Amino acid sequence: MHSTSSATTNRIFEQYAAKTPGSAELYRRAVNVFPGGVTHDTRYLQPYPLYVERAAGSRKWDVDGHEYVDYIGGHGALLLGHAHPQISEAVREQLAKGTHFGASHELELQLGEQIQKMVPCAGRVRFTGSGTESTLLAIRIARAFTGKRKIVRFAGHFHGWHDQVAFAVTSHFDGTPPPGVLPGVTGEALVCPPGEPAKLEQLLSTNDDVAAVILEPTGATFGLVPLPAGFLEQARKITARHGVLLIFDEVITGFRVSPGGAQRHFGVTPDLATFAKIVAGGFPGGAVAGRKDVMDVMTMRDDRQWNLDNRVPHQGTFNANPVTAAAGLATLRLIDQGDVIPQADRIAAHLRERMNDAIRQAGSSWLVYGESSGFHFFTNPQGRSVTVDDIYSGVVTREELKGGVAPSVIHQLRCGMILGGADVFPWPGGVVSAVHSEEDVEITAAAFKACLEAMEL
Repeated sequence: MHSTSSATTNRIFEQYAAKTPGSAELYRRAVNVFPGGVTHDTRYLQPYPLYVERAAGSRKWDVDGHEYVDYIGGHGALLLGHAHPQISEAVREQLAKGTHFGASHELELQLGEQIQKMVPCAGRVRFTGSGTESTLLAIRIARAFTGKRKIVRFAGHFHGWHDQVAFAVTSHFDGTPPPGVLPGVTGEALVCPPGEPAKLEQLLSTNDDVAAVILEPTGATFGLVPLPAGFLEQARKITARHGVLLIFDEVITGFRVSPGGAQRHFGVTPDLATFAKIVAGGFPGGAVAGRKDVMDVMTMRDDRQWNLDNRVPHQGTFNANPVTAAAGLATLRLIDQGDVIPQADRIAAHLRERMNDAIRQAGSSWLVYGESSGFHFFTNPQGRSVTVDDIYSGVVTREELKGGVAPSVIHQLRCGMILGGADVFPWPGGVVSAVHSEEDVEITAAAFKACLEAMEL
C-alpha cells in the first residue's frame, strides 16, 4: 500500500516551491483567468503546475531557468523532439508565404499522399483540427455508411472529449452520463471490457444496430492497460463477421509504433483510423483515414438530394492549414526515411531498465513497464508481488493499472521527478523521442531514484 506520510508530501512540495517561485507567481495569476488555473486537465499539478519558457531537443527550461529532460513531448506529438531544425525550417518557409489561404494548396495534397503511402487503411484521407475532432468525424462517418446508430468502445480507452466518448475512461463505466452529457448520447455507446473477445462477440450478437467498434490498438493510454496478444486480430474477425466497422484510434500510436502506425506494426488493417499529434508535426491538427467506399460518404455528388440526405458534411477552419501541413509533411518524411522510431524505442527500453534498477535498489514494489517509445509507472497500490510479465498476462487488473493510484502519489511523483530534472505525464508515465540520449536516461534514472527515496517507498 502507499504509505507516504503527510510530512513527506509537504517536504517534497516545499522543495518544489523553493525551486520554482516563478511558476508559483504565474499560477497565482492563472487561477483568476482559467478554471482551475490550467488550460488542459493534464497540466494540473499540486501545489501548482510547472511553467515552461522554451524547449529544444529532449530538454525544456522553466521560467526560473531550470533545465529538464522532457517526457511529455508536446502531449506525445513530438517524436522528433522540440524545435527540430528541419521541421522548424519548413514552418519558417511557410510562414513567409502565408498561414491560411482559405483554399486548397499543394502541401495538403502532399501530406495526404504521404499518409496514404505509410498507412495501410488510408484509401482516402480527411484532415481535422485535433484528435477529438478526428474520432468524432470517424464515428459519424461509420454511422452514415452503415445506417446504424450505436458504437462499441472499451472501458478505459480515451478518444477525446466529445459527448459520445466522454465517459468510461476514468469514471462512469456503467454508461451513465457525466456532467453536461445527455443520457440519450451515452446510451448509443456500449461499453465493453477491454481485451475480452467473448464479451465483444456477445455485444455484437445481441445488438444489431452497431455501426462501429473503436479502440486504442495498444490498449488504454498507449498501453498503460495493454491489450492481450492477438486481441486485434480477434476484434478484426468479429467485427467483419457482424458487418461492423473497426476504428483504430491512432492519435498516439500513429507514426510512433511504426511508420504506418499500430495497424502496420500488428498487421491488422481497420476500416477507419484516426490521427493527431505526430501527423501535425507539433501543430494543431488531425486526420481520419479509411477505406475509400467508407470515406466516400463525404464525397459531393451531382445528385443534390443524395447530398442532402446521405452525405456527411465536414468543415473546419484550420483543417490542413499550410503551416500544419508543412510541419506534418516534414515530420512524416523524416519518420518514413530514417531510423527515428527504432532510436526512440531503444532509448525507451533502456530507460525502463534503468528505472526498474532504481526500484530494486530502493526495495520498492513499484514497476516500470511499456513498449515502443513509452513507459508507465505501476505504483502497485495493493503492494502485491507482481512482475512486468504479470501486467501483460492480465494478472494485474485494469482498475489497478489505471485509476488505482491515489492523486496525492501522482503529485508527489511528478514534483519529485521535477526536483531531479525530469518531467513526466500524470497518467503516470511518459513518451520518449528519437533525440533523447543516454545522458538523458541517466539523469532520469537518478531523478527517479531520489524521488523514491524522498517518497520513502
